[in-house]
Amino acid sequence: MSRIYVGNLDKSTTEEALRKFVAQDGRTVTKVLMKMDAETGKSRGFAFVDMGSPEEATAAIAALN
Repeated sequence: MSRIYVGNLDKSTTEEALRKFVAQDGRTVTKVLMKMDAETGKSRGFAFVDMGSPEEATAAIAALN
């Protein structure tokens, strides 16, 4: 497992939308840990995404940066 940090997310971003975005080009996303605001239930603007391998994590960072 390789975990990447994804920041600067819009407050309306959902876990499913982030999963699809990071998984584009066939990358394997095993888990999305989106940090949510307890009061509003919306994204706090960052998340951690577990990728299937270190190579996929590197590819995701390069593609999405």
